[in-house]
Amino acid sequence: MPKPNLTNPFDSNAARYDQWFERHQTTYQLELAAIKELLPTHGKGIEIGAGTGRFMGPLGIENGIEPSASMRTIAAKHGLVLQDGVAEDLPLSDNSYDYLLFITALCFVDSASQALYEAYRVLRENGTLIIGMIDKASHLGKEYERNRHNSIFYQHAYFYSVKEIVEIARKTGFSHFQYRQALFPKTGHTESSSAKGHGDGAFVVISARKAPKMA
Repeated sequence: MPKPNLTNPFDSNAARYDQWFERHQTTYQLELAAIKELLPTHGKGIEIGAGTGRFMGPLGIENGIEPSASMRTIAAKHGLVLQDGVAEDLPLSDNSYDYLLFITALCFVDSASQALYEAYRVLRENGTLIIGMIDKASHLGKEYERNRHNSIFYQHAYFYSVKEIVEIARKTGFSHFQYRQALFPKTGHTESSSAKGHGDGAFVVISARKAPKMA
């Protein structure tokens, strides 16, 4: 069953969403650091579901897609121009980007498999897919799942485990998976850090390559 129109809470609470990054600088910077570990250092990139552009700017990404008009307006105030569109039907040409990012975005789409199919379509051969996500299997992920109905933004979200997302991505045609995880003190770690792999961190970054389809 399709999810409710999830742009609505973001349209009406875009400023609140954007301010979260100011109020949670430690978490925000740790997530950025984990993404940078796997982000390509060259090529043309785009973020899908870019919100107010809080990741685009620090990561040096010039292109973004965002369905919420209010979010795009705030992104413009940050000096970023985002294109209207949804992950399952990207207004982009085939084989047009070297890398593509979903940062805490797949939990909001109607179909993660269709979104990843579209990502595969617009990436060039051997292009890089980057997914930043809350791992449903982590301690904090389970807490988010339990309390999501109390959240303006997450009440209609569907959280995935790393295993679930990797399975979908592999079926779509992605390979060569790498992982990075952000470790937060409140999840049992003594200090904030990032590490290889997944299973301990609530925020996990997955990198994969677009493998050519077999003839």
